[in-house]
Amino acid sequence: MSQHPILWTFRRCPYAIRARLAIASAGVKVELREILLRDKPPAFLETSATVPALRLADRVLDESRDIMVWALEQNDPHHLLNMPREGWDLIGENDGPFKSALDHTKYASRYPDVDPQIERGKAAAFLINLDAQLRGQTALYGNHTTVADLAILPFVRQFANVDREWFDAQPWPSLIVWLDTFMQSEAFAHVMTKYAPWSEGDAPTWFGG
Repeated sequence: MSQHPILWTFRRCPYAIRARLAIASAGVKVELREILLRDKPPAFLETSATVPALRLADRVLDESRDIMVWALEQNDPHHLLNMPREGWDLIGENDGPFKSALDHTKYASRYPDVDPQIERGKAAAFLINLDAQLRGQTALYGNHTTVADLAILPFVRQFANVDREWFDAQPWPSLIVWLDTFMQSEAFAHVMTKYAPWSEGDAPTWFGG
C-alpha cells in the first residue's frame, strides 16, 4: 500500500475533474492513477467500480463530493468551504435533475424513450437560474469562488460541449462568462493535464502536493 492516498481518475469525467480541482486547491499529495473506462485494471476494480475513487489507508471514498470535502477539510487555503448552506443544495440539484437531463441530452441514443429536446429544456432551466444567480458577480456566492463553483462547473462545461454554438446563443451571458473564465484558468489547465493510463509496476505519478 502506498503511504500516500491513491486517486483513481479518468481525465474527462466531470466527477473526477471536480475531485482533482479540490485536491489541487488543498495541496494534498496523492498518487494519481489514470484509467481507461474500457480497460479497467484489476487493482482499480478491487477499489471501486466508478471514478473517481480515493484509496485511503483505512477506507475508500468513491463519491466525488466526499473526496472534495476530505481534501478541503485538511487544507482550504482559498476558503472554498466558506459558502452558504444552500450551496450544498445547489450541488445536489446539479448532481440529480441537471445531470439526468444532461445525460439524456448528450447520450440521446441511449435513451430512445426520452425526448432529448425536452431534456435539454430541463437542463436549460437549471442554467437560467444559475445565470440569474451569477448576475453582477464572478461566482455563485458573490465574488468568492466556493466548492459549489468547482462542483458544478465541470458539468456545465460538459453540457456546453454538446452543442457550443447553441449554448452560446442562449440568454445566459453571466453563465457563459463564468464558464469561459473557468476553462481559461490555470487551475483548469492543471487538472486537465494528460497522463498515460496506469499499469501495474509504474512509478508513481504525484498530484496535488
